[in-house]
Amino acid sequence: MAADLVHRRVTVIAALGIPAAVAAKAATTTIPIVIEVGADPIEMGLITSLSRPSGNITGISNLNLAVGPKKLQLLREVVPTATTIGLLLNPANPNSEIASKDMRAAASTLGVELDVRRASTEREIDEVFASLVQARVGALVIDPDSFFSSRIERLVALTVRYAMPTIYNREFAAAGGLIGYGASLADAFRLTGVYTGRVLAGAKPADLPVQQSTKVSLGINLKTTKALGITIPETLLATADEVIQ
Repeated sequence: MAADLVHRRVTVIAALGIPAAVAAKAATTTIPIVIEVGADPIEMGLITSLSRPSGNITGISNLNLAVGPKKLQLLREVVPTATTIGLLLNPANPNSEIASKDMRAAASTLGVELDVRRASTEREIDEVFASLVQARVGALVIDPDSFFSSRIERLVALTVRYAMPTIYNREFAAAGGLIGYGASLADAFRLTGVYTGRVLAGAKPADLPVQQSTKVSLGINLKTTKALGITIPETLLATADEVIQ
């Protein structure tokens, strides 16, 4: 798809998510690219500097990767009896191994075992949930990924079907999931749109510093807590940005 956009000689490519950003970078060094990624774009090899991104790429980065360990901690507070917590990754995401390493370190600190599972198709997602229950995994963290986000309703349905306490991105609770925590994708996408507009108006990516979307929020869906038979600690409810009845 990225190669096709280059062939069409588009004015700018807006690449949302790490896989799209990596593909766009590989496809062209001349057409301006505005990225939106939930990881460090320097570490991912997309740019060399946040303040002065040389070349044809600029954009927005958010904290979705950085807050992974915090998600594990939040889930531990909600399900203190869970001695094993699952981590669902998309192996097609170049960032998945970094996320796995960080989460393993966090799990060790919290004194819980991390059961890492991988899925890049809908069938594999279904299989993961079934296998987690068989393995008596007590809760699940879903790693931020555009493939998973585009199937958020399916993920919600599976968490309820298998009674699996799950935490995912900020939008997860609003969609019916138990806990949503992380950066606002809506905010990141809006900033990406602003930068894309500036490039269309004539700005050069090298002159636009990469912006970091630093706002994170916590959402809890009380309807789902009742369905799963979970009681949320009052201290956690008090710190939530959004409590969905």
